[in-house]
Amino acid sequence: MENTDNLLVATCRTMIKTVLSCLDHATKGTIYKIGLMPELSAMRILSGMKKHGSDELEWGLPADSEYNPPGKMWEHYRDEPGRPLEAMGWCVEKQTSWTADNPMQDSRSVRKQLSGELEDEFHMEPVLVRKRNLYGLPSEKLPYPVDWRGQPIWQDSENVVAAVIKIHFMPGTLKQGDRSTRIVRDLSQSLGSELLTLWFRERLFQASKEFARQRLQTSEILAHELRNTLVKLGFVFSAINAEIGILRQRWEELLQTKAPGLEWKGPILNALIGELRERIPQLPASGELFVIGQRLLADQKELAKLYLSPHQEREWVKNKISPKWEKLLSGSSLWDPAEIRSLLERLENSLSTGMNYDFSTANGLPAELMGQWSKLAYVQITTGNLFQLDEVINLVENPALPVSHKEQMLRVLKSLRAIVHTIPEVEEKATRILESLRLGTWAEDQYRFDPDLPGLNPAREVEPGLVD
Repeated sequence: MENTDNLLVATCRTMIKTVLSCLDHATKGTIYKIGLMPELSAMRILSGMKKHGSDELEWGLPADSEYNPPGKMWEHYRDEPGRPLEAMGWCVEKQTSWTADNPMQDSRSVRKQLSGELEDEFHMEPVLVRKRNLYGLPSEKLPYPVDWRGQPIWQDSENVVAAVIKIHFMPGTLKQGDRSTRIVRDLSQSLGSELLTLWFRERLFQASKEFARQRLQTSEILAHELRNTLVKLGFVFSAINAEIGILRQRWEELLQTKAPGLEWKGPILNALIGELRERIPQLPASGELFVIGQRLLADQKELAKLYLSPHQEREWVKNKISPKWEKLLSGSSLWDPAEIRSLLERLENSLSTGMNYDFSTANGLPAELMGQWSKLAYVQITTGNLFQLDEVINLVENPALPVSHKEQMLRVLKSLRAIVHTIPEVEEKATRILESLRLGTWAEDQYRFDPDLPGLNPAREVEPGLVD
């Protein structure tokens, strides 16, 4: 979108060119923008002056003027005792024009009042727009500016001043109410419509930016809440896998009873724990190796108590046990490296012992049940294999499964299944909502702006802002 300030300058340039081309004896034109109530800041937008003996115009702003940006506030140019009267104050407060056709008698010439110096002949015309078009609010709720007595102005008017046009004339060519002043008045109505259009354009642009900002902020808040919710829902899988861990523990206890010759992690970890307990006291208590040894001892004890999946246990050994043993072996000669590395290798091989057992040789339980149990005891439920949760529930429902508290486990698993099946749907719907908030849709864009914006109909046409 093109900058609204640039469009405003271009509009003022066209208006000044039009006025000066229509009036041969006009020499200079200036347009002032009047801000919103109650400040009513008056700011010079552009000045254009005819070059001597030519129809070409010179553009720019005077080097020194109180009305140059950022402009002059209402309380500084309104009529007030003890300071010079200004034509600007008259035009804004009275919403009517001021014609200085006799500089000697001009009671609102600031230069004449301050220094006695005469100014050019000029005509100033306020650009009026409908109050309801610009503000939309009920008239009694508007923040009206006040005069020097503290009395509100414009309360009884249907209009507000949006700009002021000032046209300078050659000496002796201007008369109050003549054709020149009528042309300026008529053209000011056209400028009012243009300014109203620009104002709506700027308001819509700002509303669009604010809407986009709020939409992005909302999507970020929702995304944060969604992530928190999904993290919490992620603990459902942890709870499910904890229940499967009970099945795994009972399975391995059964195998240890039926096949005592199998090598399990427990005895190997006990051997490694014994190595640490025997030799850690020989390390300097303030040294790094002593601290590593104590941490390693705690990690091995914890692993011995847990019934994790083989993959999780391998990761435990890889990240928490093997690196610490390597530091101890490289930093001290208290242990036999070959013996420790042999124990670590046996430990890693033992982690899948329960998965490799030939269950067909087991007595007392159906072979089909043993096969299902051996497979499902080591499954890790995620969003990618939810179908196996149903298989786990079917296994627990088998009357022949020798696991205590089966009814309680079954209730927990079925409740968790009901929750976990909603997670993909929640993720999908939430993703669609977040994408809609971030990017918007065609349907949303049709109602992005308030349909009750003053002066804007559903087809986005600006109502005329002219004053009859």
